[in-house]
Amino acid sequence: MAIQTMNPATNEVVKTFEPHTSKEVEQKIESADKAFRNWRKTTFAERAKLMQKCAGILDNDAEKYGRIITLEMGKPLKDGIAEVKKCALACRYYAENAEDFLKDETIETKAEKSLIAYEPLGVILAVMPWNFPFWQVFRFLAPALMAGNTGLLKHASNVPQCALAIEEIIRKAGFPEDVFYTLLIGSKEVDAVIGHPAVKAVTLTGSEAAGAHVAATAGKEIKKTVLELGGSDPFIVLADADLELAAQNAMKSRMVNTGQSCIAAKRFIVVETIANTFLDKIKAKMAALKTGDPLKDDCDYGPMARPDLAEELQEQVEQSIKKGAKVVLKGGREGKDSAYFKPMILSNVKPGMPAYDEEMFGPVAAFIVAKDEDDAIRIANDSRFGLAGSVWTKDHERGLKVARQVESGAMFVNAMVASSPEMPFGGIKKSGYGRELSYVGIREFVNQKSIWVG
Repeated sequence: MAIQTMNPATNEVVKTFEPHTSKEVEQKIESADKAFRNWRKTTFAERAKLMQKCAGILDNDAEKYGRIITLEMGKPLKDGIAEVKKCALACRYYAENAEDFLKDETIETKAEKSLIAYEPLGVILAVMPWNFPFWQVFRFLAPALMAGNTGLLKHASNVPQCALAIEEIIRKAGFPEDVFYTLLIGSKEVDAVIGHPAVKAVTLTGSEAAGAHVAATAGKEIKKTVLELGGSDPFIVLADADLELAAQNAMKSRMVNTGQSCIAAKRFIVVETIANTFLDKIKAKMAALKTGDPLKDDCDYGPMARPDLAEELQEQVEQSIKKGAKVVLKGGREGKDSAYFKPMILSNVKPGMPAYDEEMFGPVAAFIVAKDEDDAIRIANDSRFGLAGSVWTKDHERGLKVARQVESGAMFVNAMVASSPEMPFGGIKKSGYGRELSYVGIREFVNQKSIWVG
């Protein structure tokens, strides 16, 4: 794929970028490695001062950077601005907490003194996706830099201006030039970067296939990876749920980012006693949404990020219908070359259909009826993915009990799944391994060194 900005609302190729040459990539890796030797010696206070400046830039220029996000991947401007501001929150969170998260931890042993020290590893490579082109990067970058590491970013090829803008923000904040670089390279060049001796670890957010490849490549080099991959998150609605609250959040959770979110609700698992009532409510709410120019305030959802992604989703829908799924809410792709995709709801969704077995990365809701609570849990766990999910019930203890039984990295009770700096984020099964965010995330890319004084 060419490294270029193509506006998905118009299909206009706005700008094309020349990839970095192998020599340029080599120079950037070596510069980041050299910078690490000094950066690791800086104090947490020195790093925090720069990270706070970074947060200020993100807040002050949120509309500027939000427009770049909208231009490159199509989300409504208001959502792009909110994404940039969320990055500022992450920067402040780690500026304020990194020192505490990584302070020496005394361990009681027979030794005169024993402790765990948390020390940076070196150059960390991040391979990041287009769907949240700022947030996905900053939730890696803020903790990595605060821990004393340096970073390299290989961003998705359709968001190069976002990638370069992030590099610009780091420079403007006053970080040493070489502690972070954007690499304008294609996917085929990633293996060589992973294999470079200076690169110590890799984090990837992306598809199951991309994660498997990067993990295998890093594994050959004995390098650590953190993978945040796909999800087919269950949205479980029990008989005693507040159906209006659940339906409103179901619509939001399915339509966030035009459905292009790993933690968007995708499988709506509803107990049969209230299934029809809930279906009517979510259908009405999804049907009422408006699309259009994502730069305008009245746009509820924008185009998908690329026409080929809309085409792939349409194919999943059609294959599901051929296997027996029923269309409850008509929608789909607006035209052969269009990235716009109107919301859809499919019912009678069964195993063997893409709508049941695969991740539907767009505004299509799979509606599944469960006999009861136990059956809902069974269906929720009948997936190769395990990223997140939610359960809706007026009984919080019951919700907590269900949450503990669902196989996933996160479960929300009576709340829409979302990521936040304070809570660890990541999945199990084919959704990946390792965690981002919270104190857990900053400790992924440090050496947890045991020190024993006899």
